[in-house]
Amino acid sequence: MTPAPTFSTLVSSAATALKERAEEVNRLNVFPVPDGDTGTNMSLTMDAVVMELDQLPEDADIPTTAQTITHASLMGARGNSGVILSQILRGLCDVIGSGSGASGPEIVADALERATVVAYQAVRKPVEGTMLTVLKDSAAAARKVVDSGEDLDSVLDRTLQEALDSVRRTPDLLPVLKENGVVDAGGFGLAILAEGLLASWRGTEFDSSVMESAEAPGLEMKPVEDWDEDEYLYCTEFLLHGEKLDREAVHSYLLSVGGSELVVGDHDLLKIHVHTDTPGEVLSHMTSIGEVAEVHINNMRRQTQARSEALTDEGSTDYAKPIGFVAVGAGDGIREILSSLGVDVVVNGGQTMNPSTAEILEAVKKVDAQAVIVLPNNKNIQMAAQQVVEVSSRPVEVIPTTSVPEAFAAMLAVESDADVRQIADAMTTAASEVRTGEITAAVKDAVSRDGPIAEGQIIGIVDHEIEVVGDDVMQVARQIAELLAADGDTLTILGGSDLTDEELQVLSEDIAEAHPELEVEHHRGGQPLYPVVMSIE
Repeated sequence: MTPAPTFSTLVSSAATALKERAEEVNRLNVFPVPDGDTGTNMSLTMDAVVMELDQLPEDADIPTTAQTITHASLMGARGNSGVILSQILRGLCDVIGSGSGASGPEIVADALERATVVAYQAVRKPVEGTMLTVLKDSAAAARKVVDSGEDLDSVLDRTLQEALDSVRRTPDLLPVLKENGVVDAGGFGLAILAEGLLASWRGTEFDSSVMESAEAPGLEMKPVEDWDEDEYLYCTEFLLHGEKLDREAVHSYLLSVGGSELVVGDHDLLKIHVHTDTPGEVLSHMTSIGEVAEVHINNMRRQTQARSEALTDEGSTDYAKPIGFVAVGAGDGIREILSSLGVDVVVNGGQTMNPSTAEILEAVKKVDAQAVIVLPNNKNIQMAAQQVVEVSSRPVEVIPTTSVPEAFAAMLAVESDADVRQIADAMTTAASEVRTGEITAAVKDAVSRDGPIAEGQIIGIVDHEIEVVGDDVMQVARQIAELLAADGDTLTILGGSDLTDEELQVLSEDIAEAHPELEVEHHRGGQPLYPVVMSIE
């Protein structure tokens, strides 16, 4: 009898299946702007996992493998879809690597439920009709089949079928998907991963036709500025002894009072972990249903302060300054401007080039400062940047900038005599007061709120919303300037790599002539894909 594939083999096979269809997923974007593609970002995240797994010895046990997957997916996560995928993998590995002793069918349901909790916690405002919904529906299906007493094969079959069905239902939950006749790309990518893993488990060839993607694109998840678990002060862990303990009821209660909740064990003994602001309330509730033992409560804020103080004691005299800055940007001109404003390290990236958590962390390590402030300058990079906060050995603050002009304003708001928290607050406020306009070419046919967009047409975007569609870069840029003009008194224009110096000069003069009340300045940004980026303050 052929031995069952190892955990590493299953994960690697799933990654291969996704890589084969990554471009297919990439073609399914609703918003026709050249940005980090869902299929590529999810596939690159899985590539990072496979690379780390290949370094493990052949006899590595499941807990070691699970820990490797969690770390590698976090460090290699790219874009919003990659970061969310890393949290799904983290949740799965929490259960699979825990050694809880659950049966095959039960561990599938437990792992999917844990993954659902962790993934939803990673998004401040979860949007239904996305990969989160597909995960949640799959977990519910797995639990239902497990509760009915079915065997492992039946659980896996039903879970995969529900994932595929859930993907097909996503247009019913998100109007923008239905308008474009497509399904969610992230959910579709998740279903492909499940298909590949199941094929490997059964020793069969991956059948890429199990679900015809046809019109199967995705909707970009809105990033969050921080993680839910970071909002709680106390890390609380304890054992709960009792008779006929209801693990699901305990889990539901923990959801109501905290985050990062984990409940493992059986009906007589549960190991409980939760981040909460009210550990006393939690323990009081638990003593009403059982006996509490081995209680450990840690103040996470003080732990962070202690770590920072220890690092300062070890080498504070070696740092050149108290606070440094890392920003993401593309184009020689943009990098020069950021550097002139005080940015220590500029990470090459932006649209279509979403740097990973590991790349941003490496940039942070290069900064000769006690604390570092990161400016991601793109919605699709914010979550990867936020991951650095958790893994950096130094304090890191992330300013939720979504464009380079916002970073310019944020850097101008820096006051050298303030502490890192005060500086971060001032930078965030300054960035929020900037409106950004971007001009680019549509990479595919699409539908905007004002009508259809043809591939190759010029689109003008204001604060991430398509406002103008035309056929000439200069004309669309002038129209975008008209929309921005009333919102400030200084308009800045950044000329991209596809805009000549003469065109940049002419555009600047035309806008200044049309709006004598504005101070208009222009710079050579050199950014790719976007001939013109402008902002108003």
